[in-house]
Parts: sequence; C-alpha cells; structure tokens
Amino acid sequence: MKILFLVQGEGRGHLTQAISMSQILRNAGHEIAAAMVGVSPGRVIPAFFEEQVSAPVFHFSAPNIVYNSQVAGINLKATVYNLLKNHTEYLAGLRLINNTIENIKPDLIISFYETFSGLYNVLYRSKIPMVCVAHQYLLLHPRFIFPKDSKISQLIINFNSKLTSWLSAKRLALSFREIESRNDLKITVVPPLLRKEVINMHAVSEDFFLVYMTHHSLSKQIIEWHLSHPDVKLHCFWDNAEVSDEFVFDETLTFHRINSKKYLHMLASCTALVTTAGFESVCEAMYLGKPVMMVPVPNHFEQECNAMDGVISGAGVTSKSFNLSIMLDYLPKHIDQSQKFRSWYHRGEAMFLKEIEAFGKKNEATVS
Repeated sequence: MKILFLVQGEGRGHLTQAISMSQILRNAGHEIAAAMVGVSPGRVIPAFFEEQVSAPVFHFSAPNIVYNSQVAGINLKATVYNLLKNHTEYLAGLRLINNTIENIKPDLIISFYETFSGLYNVLYRSKIPMVCVAHQYLLLHPRFIFPKDSKISQLIINFNSKLTSWLSAKRLALSFREIESRNDLKITVVPPLLRKEVINMHAVSEDFFLVYMTHHSLSKQIIEWHLSHPDVKLHCFWDNAEVSDEFVFDETLTFHRINSKKYLHMLASCTALVTTAGFESVCEAMYLGKPVMMVPVPNHFEQECNAMDGVISGAGVTSKSFNLSIMLDYLPKHIDQSQKFRSWYHRGEAMFLKEIEAFGKKNEATVS
C-alpha cells in the first residue's frame, strides 16, 4: 500500500508515533509516500523527524496552542485569536494538503491527530480512506474515566477529537492498558507507539530521581524542595538556554539541557520519574518499570486526564506541583506494571497491521 501521513507538529508525541508507525509499516512492505506536518510560528519540527520517518516531508500552516508566560497553562483567548487572525494561511494549508494528496494518490491516509484532517475530509470529500491515530480518541470511549466536575472540558476536548477525525474510517485509540473496542464509534483500542530506542534500553535502578520540566521557571519549585531534602539526588532536564548544557547546582542537584539520548539513558537508570503528564513519557517509564509522578500542566485538561488514567493503569501518582515528597511517600506502595505493560505493548504491531492492511484488502476487492 502507498500511505501518506498527516501529523500534528505540536509537541513531540505525535511525531514519534508517526516514526514508530512508519517503521512498522515499512517492515511489512508498505510505502510511506510522504509525511505532511502542521507548523506555526515559533514551532520548530525537530531534525530527528525527517531523519527517522524516511519519507519526503512537507510543511503546512496549522493552528497551535498558545500558553501563558511562565507556564501558567493554556491561554484559550490567545489560541482562538490566533486561529481567526491567521485563517488565510490555514486555508492555504488545507489547499496544500489537498494538492499534495492529489499528486501522490495514496491508497490510505493516516492522521496523527492533525487538526486539519477532518476538515480536509469534509471540504474535499476525498474517497481515500483515513485512519486516525491518537491517545485522545480514547477519551471518546464510554468507559474512559474523567476528572470530577469537568463536563465542559470534556465537551471541548472531545469536540476537537471529533473535528480531527470527521468522516474518517477508523480511530485507533492509543491506551495505557487494554479496553474493549467500540466499533459502533469507530474506536479500536490499541497499545502505545514507542520509540525503538526505548524498547532496546536495559533498565537498572540507580539512586536518583529524574525530573523533566516543560519550562525552566519550574526549577524554583525543584530547588525549594531540594534545599529541604538535600540527601535525595536529583537530575533535572530543562530548556534553560542561558546556562551550560550541564549546570551543577550542588552535589545532589544537577540540571541538564534537554537532550533525547541523555534523557533516555537516565530514564533507564533512575529510581523514579517526575514529569508533566504527557502520554508518551509516561508510557516510556511504564515500559522500563519506572514509577512516575505526573504533574499536569495547569489548565491543560488533556494532561489531567492522562494523569488520572495513568494512576488507574498503575503508572504511579499524580500531584498539582513538583512536591517530590509525594513520590517519596508513594514509592514503597508502588507495584511494578512493566511486565503487564510490555505484554500489551508487544501485541501492538500485529494489531496495527491488521487494522491498516484491512483497507488494502478492501481496495483489492473493489478493483477485482
């Protein structure tokens, strides 16, 4: 089959999922004809994506989430304002998607939660089937458990998920754990898509906590806690460009510039991970058998859902702040879920191929 990817460029999760999927499909003899990625001002698509997806990569203008300064959470008004302000560029992005698809003529489109995927289906009425892949589609499942008093937030995030998958043939909902699929809702529950680097890691347990923060301003919370608990060794990854790649605060606290290989090496050897509640980072820790303390970004409902689902799945504990004492108290109670999680994960390749190759068989039946 000739397959085209549509990939949301916001964050790294959807990009790494696309890379993992490309490896599965290519190994099965399928062709990734192109990958189209939504970009916006200030959003840089990391070089590793083009290197590892091993297909021509096209960029188009797409909406993005605007965050308040100092990581106070999502700025909804600014996000909507940008959407209205740049609508001309976004319409041009939709035209570029359509023109590229018409030129390539793929047998199947796979969308990784790209905002324009559903709009493309509605506006251009393409006859090419589309499969949509994301953890967010699990939130459409009737069995998903949401945070209390969140009806409005549920409506908003699920509306967006439906928007990204309008007129799609199937939604593949990535999940921490096995849940029955709902064919009536076009939802097939599948395991996560993880980087090969994680799968090839050998996990050990050394005496330090690994901390990942989305903004270096959060280091104030870490330092404050550290000064009261100097005996706990911490290695923290941040985005502070004003200091060296490795900033040694003292003997038991070190800050590192974000580096993928270095981070994964430390993840495989830490006692526990303290991080924001991104789906992929929690999955990686679960695969390596590392307890996780999940700290959702403020006003980021999706991360609140991830944290609750992660707790239910046995990943670890959640907190509203980087108070690492919560993790210290939790550790003796943690039950390692890595064997169960790995068993679920390793069923994924066969499941993905079954769901995707079914469209190739339909095309063959139509032609014959």
